Amino acid sequence: MDIKNTAAIVTGGASGLGAATASLLAQRGAKVALFDVNAELGNQLADEIGGSFHSVDVTDPEMVKSAVQDAEGLHGKARILVNCAGIGPPAKVLNRDGSPLPLEDFAKVIQINLIGTFNVLSHFAARLYEAEPVGEERGVIVNTASVAAFEGQIGQAAYSASKSGVAGMALPIAREFARYAIRVNTIAPGLFLTPMLETLPQEAQDSLGKQAPFPSRLGKPEEYAQMVEAIISNPMLNAETIRLDGAIRMAPK
Repeated sequence: MDIKNTAAIVTGGASGLGAATASLLAQRGAKVALFDVNAELGNQLADEIGGSFHSVDVTDPEMVKSAVQDAEGLHGKARILVNCAGIGPPAKVLNRDGSPLPLEDFAKVIQINLIGTFNVLSHFAARLYEAEPVGEERGVIVNTASVAAFEGQIGQAAYSASKSGVAGMALPIAREFARYAIRVNTIAPGLFLTPMLETLPQEAQDSLGKQAPFPSRLGKPEEYAQMVEAIISNPMLNAETIRLDGAIRMAPK
């Protein structure tokens, strides 16, 4: 799919992987709508890239439905969706005193990372599936999983479960959406320099980066965005979960 002059939605678009993706898509000529809860950063980036910001809780069906419609009114029907919204607070199943992790803490991660991803892609597809194709396809969805979907560490039970779910959705939804000429792919990043890791001391960042065989550093958000661009541009990429991790395989902790 040609990115130029195409309307795109990026969730979690105010910072990190989402911001880098939104910026690259805008550089390539896309009309980008940012969905995020951080209005300050979202509005600032939207102004910089000539896009629009929409205050969206990805777990709220009505809010997402309205935002997709609003973005369409501004930019035309969105044909590119990149889901980057997510959280990853570490938490063990049992606390130091042996008490279990509160169920609502586990559920919140699942709600945002997995259900939120599904919520946005379903409303995106509902607005797109009857649109006229552009060439041989109508649209592209890129979801964000994690290497934790496959090698979750201690303290990542909720995060790993949510990202495994995101990876697991790719094939059945791609099969369903094949009749609509909408592709569905997933990127599973390794350790990337996102806002969460930027708060760590440089020594800690370097130590984490060295866990990757090559390149032995943290991934750059721009490199995630480059993978998004490659997926959008290559029509044969469908139902794939692509690891983007410098060959890292996560240790238990």
